[in-house]
Amino acid sequence: MSQSLLSDQPMGTFDAEGNYIPRVITEDNMVGTDLATVVGDSVLEFEDGDLVVGTVVKIDRDEVLLDIGFKSEGVIPSKELSIRNDVNPADIVSLGEKIEALVLAKEDKEGRLVLSKKRAQYEKAWANIEELKAKDEVVKGVVIEVVKGGLIVDIGLRGFLPASLVELRRVRELQPYIGKTVEAKIIELDRNRNNVVLSRRAWLEETQKEQRGDFLNNLKAGERRRGVISSVVNFGAFVDLGGMDGLIHVSELSWKHIDHPSQVVTVGDEVDVEVLDVDFSKERISLSLKATQSDPWQEFADTHSVDQLVYGRITKMVPFGAFVQVGDGIEGLVHISEMAAHHVESPDQVVTPGEELWVKIIELDTARRRISLSIKQAADGGDVAAEYREAFGSHAYDEEGNYIGTYDYSEFTPETEAQAAWAEYATEVSGKTAEGDDAASDADVTTAVAEEVAE
Repeated sequence: MSQSLLSDQPMGTFDAEGNYIPRVITEDNMVGTDLATVVGDSVLEFEDGDLVVGTVVKIDRDEVLLDIGFKSEGVIPSKELSIRNDVNPADIVSLGEKIEALVLAKEDKEGRLVLSKKRAQYEKAWANIEELKAKDEVVKGVVIEVVKGGLIVDIGLRGFLPASLVELRRVRELQPYIGKTVEAKIIELDRNRNNVVLSRRAWLEETQKEQRGDFLNNLKAGERRRGVISSVVNFGAFVDLGGMDGLIHVSELSWKHIDHPSQVVTVGDEVDVEVLDVDFSKERISLSLKATQSDPWQEFADTHSVDQLVYGRITKMVPFGAFVQVGDGIEGLVHISEMAAHHVESPDQVVTPGEELWVKIIELDTARRRISLSIKQAADGGDVAAEYREAFGSHAYDEEGNYIGTYDYSEFTPETEAQAAWAEYATEVSGKTAEGDDAASDADVTTAVAEEVAE
């Protein structure tokens, strides 16, 4: 109700009888005025973008009504309640709750203000996030959605957390993170593009920095640790050492040549590794798996010598010769000049891939880890490598390992390919010699075997 000032007299007056009459300060000017009109004119006006506070008075499936003291309630469409998709309004607000909303439009077709709760929340969230970013602090929110390339986190607005930044190492399965509350650093903020990029990995790295420092300080090059293969990539395998991950480069996985790390290890394998290097500045740990295993090449070099005969398989043909596998992961080269006593134009004139045969070691280069072999010199005989001597029987050699006699292979059961090959050669040659001369000498058999090898 409106009143107006009528008098500026300092005090009232007295009538003829001496009664005091107070001065008139205001008078009712509402007489004859329509109350509804007056009330309507007195209500605040709202503009698009204004923030209002109201009480929830009704909740429907597709909208919520808010009493904001306007001539009619404001309406919040369900899609404007939350940044989450397909929500039930009753899960977001409750009757009687006071909430903030932003004015989207002055009137809908029913004359109601159209409001948005999520945009009011969005405006407040931006101010808060900008402040947190300026202070390099973390945000906390619930993971609400899995999208291509990462997760959406509810931080008052939709924050994007790339899959590569969810953990210290990339995770493949993101679905288990739905509903979890996560903390993350803000690494990119662009209000014009409505873009907020988060990194949980940065937060994890920061919170674990001290712990990692202690871990690295206690890790020494040359020591051995037990760990679990956490991931396998093209260039190697990562090992969880119980505090940090270290890398086994592909070159340190095996003494043998491998095409891919998965040929040696798989995720979940427990392995013993040797620490090669600890880089404190980059917080990197270099590991070796093969360093915990014996070097097959060195073992071969320690147990073999020049002029010994060994059994092998042709693995690869090249224009200048052929490579022969003479041990587990051990290959030597037969140069084309060492393939036969006669001139050879191409290795395939003498051998074929996969063929098994006897060769003689003519050079062992331990510095360069190279073995030179000869097919033609194998025909001259020589000291048979220790692992093959049992193919002849111990009585067939003298103390120096030189062949001195024959052996009845008809009663021999070979256990290895080498034994079988020698038995086949010796039996066949012994038979041929016997057919020509019943009194064939040991020297005859030895010569025949050598000729057979050469062929």
